[in-house]
Amino acid sequence: MTGSPRPPLSRRTLIGTGLGAAVLAATGTGTAQAAPGPSAASAARRAQAFLTAAMDAYPDHGAIRLTQSYTDQAGLFSTAFTYDNALAILAHLACPAGESRAVALGDALLYAQAHDPAHDDGRLRQAYNVGPYTFYDGSPQPDGFVRADGTANVGTQFGFTGTAVGDMAWAGIALAALAGRTGGRRFLTGAVRIGEWIERVGRTDEPLGGYKFGVDGADKKLPFTSTEHNTDLVGLFGRLARLTGDKVWRERRARARAFVERMWEPSGGFFYTGTNDGMTVNRSPIPEDTQTWTQLALASRAHARSLDWAAAELAVLDTADRPNSTVPSGQSYEGVTFSSASLLANEGAPIADGQPRPDRSGVWFEGTAHLALALRHRGHPGDEKRARGLLGSIERAQELLGDAQTVGGTALPARSGVVSASSPLDTGFGFGYYPYRHTGATAWYLLATTRANPLRG
Repeated sequence: MTGSPRPPLSRRTLIGTGLGAAVLAATGTGTAQAAPGPSAASAARRAQAFLTAAMDAYPDHGAIRLTQSYTDQAGLFSTAFTYDNALAILAHLACPAGESRAVALGDALLYAQAHDPAHDDGRLRQAYNVGPYTFYDGSPQPDGFVRADGTANVGTQFGFTGTAVGDMAWAGIALAALAGRTGGRRFLTGAVRIGEWIERVGRTDEPLGGYKFGVDGADKKLPFTSTEHNTDLVGLFGRLARLTGDKVWRERRARARAFVERMWEPSGGFFYTGTNDGMTVNRSPIPEDTQTWTQLALASRAHARSLDWAAAELAVLDTADRPNSTVPSGQSYEGVTFSSASLLANEGAPIADGQPRPDRSGVWFEGTAHLALALRHRGHPGDEKRARGLLGSIERAQELLGDAQTVGGTALPARSGVVSASSPLDTGFGFGYYPYRHTGATAWYLLATTRANPLRG
Protein backbone atom coordinates (compact mmCIF):
# COMPACT_ATOMS: atom_id res chain seq x y z
CA MET A 1 0.00 0.00 0.00
CA THR A 2 1.05 3.60 -0.21
CA GLY A 3 0.67 6.57 2.05
CA SER A 4 -2.24 7.70 -0.08
CA PRO A 5 -5.83 7.02 0.92
CA ARG A 6 -6.53 6.31 -2.76
CA PRO A 7 -3.36 4.78 -4.21
CA PRO A 8 -2.84 3.43 -7.71
CA LEU A 9 -3.74 -0.20 -8.18
CA SER A 10 -1.88 -2.18 -5.57
CA ARG A 11 -0.74 -5.78 -5.75
CA ARG A 12 -3.86 -6.73 -3.81
CA THR A 13 -6.38 -4.70 -5.77
CA LEU A 14 -9.51 -6.44 -7.01
CA ILE A 15 -10.93 -3.97 -9.47
CA GLY A 16 -14.62 -3.93 -10.33
CA THR A 17 -15.35 -6.97 -12.46
CA GLY A 18 -19.11 -6.86 -12.69
CA LEU A 19 -19.52 -9.53 -10.03
CA GLY A 20 -22.45 -8.43 -7.90
CA ALA A 21 -23.63 -9.47 -4.48
CA ALA A 22 -25.83 -12.23 -5.90
CA VAL A 23 -22.89 -13.91 -7.61
CA LEU A 24 -20.80 -13.53 -4.47
CA ALA A 25 -23.49 -15.09 -2.33
CA ALA A 26 -23.79 -18.00 -4.73
CA THR A 27 -20.10 -18.81 -5.18
CA GLY A 28 -18.11 -17.10 -2.48
CA THR A 29 -19.27 -18.88 0.66
CA GLY A 30 -19.61 -22.40 1.87
CA THR A 31 -22.49 -24.36 3.30
CA ALA A 32 -24.12 -23.56 6.60
CA GLN A 33 -23.60 -27.04 7.95
CA ALA A 34 -21.21 -27.42 10.83
CA ALA A 35 -18.10 -29.53 10.50
CA PRO A 36 -15.63 -30.89 13.04
CA GLY A 37 -12.63 -28.70 13.63
CA PRO A 38 -9.75 -29.75 11.37
CA SER A 39 -6.44 -30.81 12.81
CA ALA A 40 -3.58 -28.42 12.14
CA ALA A 41 -1.69 -31.10 10.19
CA SER A 42 -4.68 -31.87 7.99
CA ALA A 43 -5.38 -28.17 7.42
CA ALA A 44 -1.78 -27.55 6.38
CA ARG A 45 -1.83 -30.46 3.93
CA ARG A 46 -4.99 -29.12 2.32
CA ALA A 47 -3.50 -25.63 2.13
CA GLN A 48 -0.53 -27.13 0.28
CA ALA A 49 -2.94 -28.95 -2.01
CA PHE A 50 -4.53 -25.64 -2.95
CA LEU A 51 -1.17 -24.10 -3.83
CA THR A 52 -0.40 -27.14 -5.96
CA ALA A 53 -3.72 -26.95 -7.80
CA ALA A 54 -3.37 -23.22 -8.43
CA MET A 55 0.14 -23.76 -9.80
CA ASP A 56 -0.93 -26.62 -12.08
CA ALA A 57 -4.16 -25.07 -13.36
CA TYR A 58 -3.07 -24.84 -17.02
CA PRO A 59 -1.14 -28.04 -17.85
CA ASP A 60 -1.40 -27.52 -21.60
CA HIS A 61 0.33 -24.14 -21.56
CA GLY A 62 3.93 -24.91 -20.77
CA ALA A 63 6.09 -26.12 -17.92
CA ILE A 64 7.27 -22.59 -17.06
CA ARG A 65 4.42 -21.33 -14.92
CA LEU A 66 3.29 -19.22 -12.02
CA THR A 67 0.48 -19.78 -9.52
CA GLN A 68 -2.95 -18.28 -10.18
CA SER A 69 -3.68 -15.87 -7.33
CA TYR A 70 -7.46 -16.20 -6.84
CA THR A 71 -10.07 -18.73 -7.80
CA ASP A 72 -11.88 -18.15 -11.08
CA GLN A 73 -14.94 -16.78 -9.28
CA ALA A 74 -13.02 -13.62 -8.29
CA GLY A 75 -13.22 -12.45 -11.89
CA LEU A 76 -9.49 -11.94 -12.41
CA PHE A 77 -9.19 -14.98 -14.70
CA SER A 78 -5.64 -16.41 -14.72
CA THR A 79 -3.95 -13.43 -13.05
CA ALA A 80 -0.84 -14.38 -11.08
CA PHE A 81 0.37 -11.56 -8.84
CA THR A 82 4.12 -11.40 -8.30
CA TYR A 83 3.60 -10.87 -4.56
CA ASP A 84 1.41 -13.97 -4.23
CA ASN A 85 3.95 -16.08 -6.09
CA ALA A 86 6.76 -14.89 -3.87
CA LEU A 87 4.69 -15.98 -0.88
CA ALA A 88 3.96 -19.32 -2.55
CA ILE A 89 7.72 -19.90 -2.93
CA LEU A 90 8.29 -19.14 0.74
CA ALA A 91 5.38 -21.35 1.83
CA HIS A 92 6.58 -24.27 -0.31
CA LEU A 93 10.05 -23.93 1.23
CA ALA A 94 8.50 -24.01 4.71
CA CYS A 95 6.54 -27.21 4.06
CA PRO A 96 7.57 -30.83 3.58
CA ALA A 97 8.46 -31.85 0.01
CA GLY A 98 7.87 -28.33 -1.28
CA GLU A 99 11.33 -27.42 -2.52
CA SER A 100 10.89 -28.57 -6.12
CA ARG A 101 7.78 -26.43 -6.56
CA ALA A 102 9.52 -23.46 -4.97
CA VAL A 103 12.41 -23.88 -7.41
CA ALA A 104 10.02 -24.05 -10.38
CA LEU A 105 8.27 -20.84 -9.31
CA GLY A 106 11.62 -19.15 -8.71
CA ASP A 107 12.75 -20.08 -12.20
CA ALA A 108 9.51 -18.64 -13.58
CA LEU A 109 10.19 -15.30 -11.85
CA LEU A 110 13.70 -15.34 -13.32
CA TYR A 111 12.18 -16.05 -16.73
CA ALA A 112 9.89 -13.03 -16.36
CA GLN A 113 12.85 -10.92 -15.31
CA ALA A 114 14.84 -11.98 -18.38
CA HIS A 115 11.97 -11.91 -20.88
CA ASP A 116 10.05 -8.74 -20.14
CA PRO A 117 8.46 -7.39 -23.35
CA ALA A 118 9.80 -3.86 -22.80
CA HIS A 119 12.53 -3.76 -20.14
CA ASP A 120 15.82 -5.48 -19.39
CA ASP A 121 16.70 -3.85 -16.07
CA GLY A 122 15.81 -6.49 -13.48
CA ARG A 123 12.22 -5.46 -12.85
CA LEU A 124 9.16 -7.67 -12.54
CA ARG A 125 5.61 -6.54 -13.20
CA GLN A 126 2.72 -6.43 -10.75
CA ALA A 127 1.09 -9.50 -12.31
CA TYR A 128 1.13 -11.92 -15.22
CA ASN A 129 -1.40 -14.09 -17.06
CA VAL A 130 -0.82 -17.82 -16.72
CA GLY A 131 -3.62 -19.27 -18.82
CA PRO A 132 -6.07 -18.46 -21.61
CA TYR A 133 -9.35 -16.60 -21.22
CA THR A 134 -11.69 -14.22 -22.98
CA PHE A 135 -11.77 -10.79 -21.37
CA TYR A 136 -14.96 -8.91 -20.53
CA ASP A 137 -14.78 -6.89 -23.74
CA GLY A 138 -14.63 -10.07 -25.80
CA SER A 139 -10.92 -9.91 -26.56
CA PRO A 140 -9.09 -13.24 -26.33
CA GLN A 141 -6.03 -13.89 -24.19
CA PRO A 142 -4.82 -17.18 -25.69
CA ASP A 143 -1.39 -17.67 -24.11
CA GLY A 144 0.00 -19.19 -20.98
CA PHE A 145 2.69 -17.52 -18.88
CA VAL A 146 5.09 -17.64 -21.83
CA ARG A 147 3.64 -15.93 -24.89
CA ALA A 148 4.08 -17.27 -28.41
CA ASP A 149 6.95 -14.82 -29.01
CA GLY A 150 8.77 -15.99 -25.87
CA THR A 151 8.05 -12.94 -23.73
CA ALA A 152 6.47 -13.12 -20.30
CA ASN A 153 2.70 -12.62 -20.46
CA VAL A 154 2.25 -9.34 -18.55
CA GLY A 155 -1.22 -8.69 -17.12
CA THR A 156 -2.17 -5.85 -19.44
CA GLN A 157 -5.91 -6.52 -19.50
CA PHE A 158 -6.34 -5.35 -15.90
CA GLY A 159 -3.54 -2.78 -16.06
CA PHE A 160 -1.23 -4.79 -13.83
CA THR A 161 1.84 -3.52 -15.67
CA GLY A 162 3.55 -1.29 -13.12
CA THR A 163 6.31 -2.28 -10.73
CA ALA A 164 6.03 -1.62 -7.00
CA VAL A 165 8.99 -1.69 -4.65
CA GLY A 166 7.05 -3.91 -2.26
CA ASP A 167 6.30 -6.51 -4.91
CA MET A 168 9.94 -6.45 -6.00
CA ALA A 169 11.12 -6.81 -2.42
CA TRP A 170 8.99 -9.89 -1.84
CA ALA A 171 10.17 -11.47 -5.09
CA GLY A 172 13.75 -10.72 -4.03
CA ILE A 173 13.15 -12.24 -0.60
CA ALA A 174 11.80 -15.40 -2.23
CA LEU A 175 14.72 -15.67 -4.66
CA ALA A 176 17.20 -15.04 -1.86
CA ALA A 177 15.53 -17.76 0.21
CA LEU A 178 15.91 -20.14 -2.72
CA ALA A 179 19.57 -19.18 -3.03
CA GLY A 180 20.10 -19.89 0.64
CA ARG A 181 18.29 -23.22 0.50
CA THR A 182 19.60 -24.60 -2.80
CA GLY A 183 22.87 -22.76 -3.33
CA GLY A 184 21.63 -21.86 -6.81
CA ARG A 185 23.69 -18.89 -7.97
CA ARG A 186 20.99 -17.86 -10.46
CA PHE A 187 18.58 -17.11 -7.64
CA LEU A 188 21.01 -14.85 -5.84
CA THR A 189 21.83 -13.07 -9.10
CA GLY A 190 18.12 -12.43 -9.68
CA ALA A 191 17.63 -11.15 -6.13
CA VAL A 192 20.60 -8.79 -6.46
CA ARG A 193 19.21 -7.45 -9.75
CA ILE A 194 15.97 -6.70 -7.94
CA GLY A 195 17.80 -4.94 -5.12
CA GLU A 196 19.77 -2.83 -7.56
CA TRP A 197 16.61 -1.85 -9.45
CA ILE A 198 15.03 -0.73 -6.18
CA GLU A 199 18.13 1.30 -5.32
CA ARG A 200 18.11 3.05 -8.71
CA VAL A 201 14.40 3.72 -8.91
CA GLY A 202 13.23 3.94 -5.30
CA ARG A 203 15.93 5.68 -3.28
CA THR A 204 14.93 9.20 -2.28
CA ASP A 205 16.65 12.09 -0.55
CA GLU A 206 13.37 13.62 0.64
CA PRO A 207 13.27 14.63 4.32
CA LEU A 208 11.65 11.39 5.50
CA GLY A 209 14.04 9.31 3.39
CA GLY A 210 13.59 5.65 2.62
CA TYR A 211 12.57 4.18 -0.73
CA LYS A 212 9.60 5.34 -2.79
CA PHE A 213 6.72 3.32 -4.23
CA GLY A 214 8.01 2.38 -7.70
CA VAL A 215 6.68 3.09 -11.19
CA ASP A 216 3.36 2.84 -12.99
CA GLY A 217 2.77 1.03 -16.26
CA ALA A 218 4.09 4.01 -18.23
CA ASP A 219 7.34 3.83 -16.23
CA LYS A 220 6.52 7.06 -14.38
CA LYS A 221 7.82 7.24 -10.81
CA LEU A 222 5.11 7.34 -8.15
CA PRO A 223 5.36 9.92 -5.33
CA PHE A 224 4.34 7.82 -2.34
CA THR A 225 6.64 6.23 0.25
CA SER A 226 5.22 3.23 2.08
CA THR A 227 6.01 1.94 5.56
CA GLU A 228 5.12 -1.54 4.38
CA HIS A 229 7.44 -1.38 1.37
CA ASN A 230 10.36 -0.16 3.44
CA THR A 231 9.67 -2.91 5.97
CA ASP A 232 9.90 -5.41 3.11
CA LEU A 233 13.25 -3.89 2.17
CA VAL A 234 14.60 -4.42 5.68
CA GLY A 235 13.99 -8.12 5.04
CA LEU A 236 15.36 -8.17 1.49
CA PHE A 237 18.47 -6.06 2.09
CA GLY A 238 19.24 -8.02 5.23
CA ARG A 239 19.17 -11.28 3.28
CA LEU A 240 21.35 -9.82 0.52
CA ALA A 241 23.86 -8.55 3.07
CA ARG A 242 24.16 -12.00 4.57
CA LEU A 243 24.33 -13.88 1.26
CA THR A 244 26.69 -11.56 -0.62
CA GLY A 245 28.84 -10.27 2.23
CA ASP A 246 28.65 -6.82 0.59
CA LYS A 247 28.32 -4.07 3.20
CA VAL A 248 26.37 -1.84 0.80
CA TRP A 249 23.27 -3.87 1.57
CA ARG A 250 23.65 -3.17 5.29
CA GLU A 251 23.65 0.56 4.54
CA ARG A 252 20.55 0.21 2.39
CA ARG A 253 18.84 -1.88 5.05
CA ALA A 254 19.58 0.80 7.63
CA ARG A 255 18.11 3.46 5.34
CA ALA A 256 14.85 1.52 4.92
CA ARG A 257 14.67 0.79 8.64
CA ALA A 258 15.17 4.46 9.51
CA PHE A 259 12.14 5.39 7.42
CA VAL A 260 10.03 2.72 9.12
CA GLU A 261 11.04 3.94 12.56
CA ARG A 262 10.11 7.51 11.62
CA MET A 263 6.56 6.26 11.08
CA TRP A 264 6.26 5.12 14.71
CA GLU A 265 3.62 6.78 16.89
CA PRO A 266 4.85 6.26 20.46
CA SER A 267 1.75 7.61 22.16
CA GLY A 268 -0.47 5.05 20.44
CA GLY A 269 2.00 2.22 19.96
CA PHE A 270 1.55 1.77 16.20
CA PHE A 271 3.09 2.61 12.83
CA TYR A 272 1.58 5.00 10.31
CA THR A 273 1.14 3.98 6.69
CA GLY A 274 3.75 6.28 5.12
CA THR A 275 3.91 9.61 3.33
CA ASN A 276 2.44 11.04 0.14
CA ASP A 277 5.07 13.72 -0.44
CA GLY A 278 8.20 12.64 1.45
CA MET A 279 7.74 15.36 4.04
CA THR A 280 4.41 14.81 5.83
CA VAL A 281 3.35 11.64 7.60
CA ASN A 282 -0.01 10.29 6.44
CA ARG A 283 -1.91 9.57 9.66
CA SER A 284 -4.96 7.76 8.29
CA PRO A 285 -5.93 5.04 7.58
CA ILE A 286 -3.76 2.89 9.82
CA PRO A 287 -3.22 -0.57 8.28
CA GLU A 288 -2.65 -3.93 9.90
CA ASP A 289 0.43 -5.09 8.04
CA THR A 290 2.56 -2.12 9.13
CA GLN A 291 2.02 -3.37 12.69
CA THR A 292 2.78 -7.05 12.12
CA TRP A 293 5.42 -7.03 9.38
CA THR A 294 7.46 -4.49 11.34
CA GLN A 295 7.66 -6.90 14.24
CA LEU A 296 8.73 -9.72 11.93
CA ALA A 297 11.36 -7.55 10.22
CA LEU A 298 12.68 -5.44 13.09
CA ALA A 299 12.18 -7.75 16.10
CA SER A 300 12.28 -4.55 18.13
CA ARG A 301 11.28 -4.49 21.78
CA ALA A 302 10.73 -0.75 21.51
CA HIS A 303 8.06 -1.29 18.85
CA ALA A 304 6.56 -4.60 20.00
CA ARG A 305 3.38 -2.87 21.18
CA SER A 306 2.28 -2.61 17.56
CA LEU A 307 0.98 -6.18 17.79
CA ASP A 308 -1.17 -5.30 20.79
CA TRP A 309 -2.52 -2.30 18.90
CA ALA A 310 -3.46 -4.44 15.89
CA ALA A 311 -4.95 -7.21 18.02
CA ALA A 312 -7.12 -4.74 19.96
CA GLU A 313 -7.93 -1.94 17.53
CA LEU A 314 -8.46 -3.99 14.37
CA ALA A 315 -10.18 -7.00 15.98
CA VAL A 316 -13.36 -8.21 14.30
CA LEU A 317 -15.87 -11.02 14.77
CA ASP A 318 -17.89 -11.88 11.68
CA THR A 319 -21.27 -13.57 12.16
CA ALA A 320 -24.23 -14.18 9.88
CA ASP A 321 -26.32 -11.46 11.53
CA ARG A 322 -23.85 -8.69 10.64
CA PRO A 323 -24.92 -6.22 7.92
CA ASN A 324 -23.70 -7.51 4.53
CA SER A 325 -22.07 -10.59 6.01
CA THR A 326 -21.89 -13.61 3.73
CA VAL A 327 -20.99 -15.99 6.58
CA PRO A 328 -23.50 -18.88 6.70
CA SER A 329 -25.86 -19.13 9.64
CA GLY A 330 -24.33 -20.76 12.68
CA GLN A 331 -20.74 -19.88 11.80
CA SER A 332 -18.45 -17.16 13.16
CA TYR A 333 -14.88 -16.09 12.45
CA GLU A 334 -12.50 -13.98 14.50
CA GLY A 335 -9.41 -12.12 13.42
CA VAL A 336 -8.40 -8.66 12.26
CA THR A 337 -9.49 -6.40 9.45
CA PHE A 338 -7.31 -4.56 6.95
CA SER A 339 -7.15 -1.07 8.44
CA SER A 340 -8.76 1.43 10.78
CA ALA A 341 -10.84 2.64 7.82
CA SER A 342 -12.32 -0.84 7.31
CA LEU A 343 -14.12 -0.48 10.64
CA LEU A 344 -15.78 2.72 9.43
CA ALA A 345 -16.74 1.57 5.93
CA ASN A 346 -20.07 2.72 4.51
CA GLU A 347 -22.16 -0.42 4.71
CA GLY A 348 -24.85 1.19 2.58
CA ALA A 349 -22.73 1.61 -0.56
CA PRO A 350 -20.77 -0.82 -2.77
CA ILE A 351 -17.04 -1.13 -2.19
CA ALA A 352 -16.55 -0.35 -5.90
CA ASP A 353 -18.67 -0.32 -9.02
CA GLY A 354 -20.21 -3.73 -9.56
CA GLN A 355 -19.08 -4.98 -6.16
CA PRO A 356 -21.12 -5.81 -3.03
CA ARG A 357 -21.49 -3.65 0.04
CA PRO A 358 -18.90 -4.16 2.79
CA ASP A 359 -19.20 -5.86 6.14
CA ARG A 360 -17.34 -3.82 8.77
CA SER A 361 -16.68 -7.05 10.67
CA GLY A 362 -15.28 -8.99 7.73
CA VAL A 363 -12.13 -10.89 8.74
CA TRP A 364 -9.03 -10.39 6.59
CA PHE A 365 -7.48 -13.84 6.83
CA GLU A 366 -4.14 -12.91 5.30
CA GLY A 367 -3.66 -10.24 7.96
CA THR A 368 -4.93 -12.60 10.65
CA ALA A 369 -2.15 -14.99 9.67
CA HIS A 370 0.40 -12.14 9.76
CA LEU A 371 -0.69 -11.40 13.31
CA ALA A 372 -0.57 -15.05 14.40
CA LEU A 373 2.98 -15.44 13.06
CA ALA A 374 4.16 -12.17 14.59
CA LEU A 375 2.71 -13.11 17.99
CA ARG A 376 4.50 -16.45 17.84
CA HIS A 377 7.79 -14.73 17.12
CA ARG A 378 7.34 -12.06 19.78
CA GLY A 379 6.69 -14.71 22.41
CA HIS A 380 5.20 -12.63 25.21
CA PRO A 381 3.08 -14.42 27.83
CA GLY A 382 -0.22 -15.37 26.19
CA ASP A 383 1.01 -14.75 22.63
CA GLU A 384 1.04 -18.41 21.63
CA LYS A 385 -2.50 -18.95 22.90
CA ARG A 386 -3.72 -15.92 20.99
CA ALA A 387 -1.93 -17.10 17.85
CA ARG A 388 -3.48 -20.54 18.08
CA GLY A 389 -6.93 -19.02 18.39
CA LEU A 390 -6.37 -16.97 15.24
CA LEU A 391 -5.01 -19.97 13.34
CA GLY A 392 -8.04 -21.99 14.42
CA SER A 393 -10.31 -19.37 12.88
CA ILE A 394 -8.36 -19.54 9.61
CA GLU A 395 -8.56 -23.34 9.61
CA ARG A 396 -12.35 -23.23 10.09
CA ALA A 397 -12.56 -20.81 7.18
CA GLN A 398 -10.61 -23.20 4.97
CA GLU A 399 -12.97 -25.96 6.04
CA LEU A 400 -16.22 -24.10 5.44
CA LEU A 401 -15.86 -21.02 3.23
CA GLY A 402 -15.29 -20.77 -0.51
CA ASP A 403 -17.06 -23.99 -1.44
CA ALA A 404 -17.36 -25.06 -5.11
CA GLN A 405 -14.68 -22.68 -6.38
CA THR A 406 -12.34 -23.50 -9.26
CA VAL A 407 -8.97 -22.65 -10.80
CA GLY A 408 -8.61 -22.86 -14.54
CA GLY A 409 -12.13 -24.27 -14.64
CA THR A 410 -11.13 -27.29 -12.54
CA ALA A 411 -12.59 -28.03 -9.12
CA LEU A 412 -10.20 -27.65 -6.21
CA PRO A 413 -9.36 -30.44 -3.79
CA ALA A 414 -11.98 -30.52 -1.05
CA ARG A 415 -11.69 -27.88 1.65
CA SER A 416 -8.38 -26.55 0.32
CA GLY A 417 -7.25 -22.94 0.28
CA VAL A 418 -8.02 -19.99 2.54
CA VAL A 419 -10.40 -17.27 1.36
CA SER A 420 -9.02 -13.75 1.48
CA ALA A 421 -11.90 -12.48 3.64
CA SER A 422 -14.83 -13.98 5.53
CA SER A 423 -17.19 -11.41 3.97
CA PRO A 424 -16.68 -8.46 1.60
CA LEU A 425 -14.54 -5.85 3.34
CA ASP A 426 -13.44 -2.37 2.33
CA THR A 427 -9.75 -1.77 2.96
CA GLY A 428 -10.05 2.02 3.00
CA PHE A 429 -7.38 2.16 0.29
CA GLY A 430 -9.69 2.05 -2.71
CA PHE A 431 -10.22 -1.70 -3.04
CA GLY A 432 -11.79 -4.62 -1.23
CA TYR A 433 -11.33 -8.25 -0.28
CA TYR A 434 -13.90 -10.99 -0.83
CA PRO A 435 -14.48 -14.64 0.12
CA TYR A 436 -12.49 -16.19 -2.71
CA ARG A 437 -9.76 -18.70 -2.05
CA HIS A 438 -6.45 -16.94 -2.37
CA THR A 439 -2.84 -17.97 -2.86
CA GLY A 440 -1.55 -15.14 -0.66
CA ALA A 441 -3.83 -15.85 2.30
CA THR A 442 -3.13 -19.58 2.05
CA ALA A 443 0.63 -19.04 1.90
CA TRP A 444 0.59 -16.75 4.92
CA TYR A 445 -1.39 -19.37 6.84
CA LEU A 446 1.29 -21.95 6.04
CA LEU A 447 4.05 -19.56 7.08
CA ALA A 448 2.24 -18.93 10.37
CA THR A 449 1.54 -22.57 11.12
CA THR A 450 5.18 -23.53 10.40
CA ARG A 451 6.53 -20.45 12.28
CA ALA A 452 8.54 -19.41 9.21
CA ASN A 453 9.41 -15.71 9.34
CA PRO A 454 9.99 -14.50 5.76
CA LEU A 455 11.15 -11.03 6.83
CA ARG A 456 14.01 -12.10 9.05
CA GLY A 457 17.08 -10.59 7.38
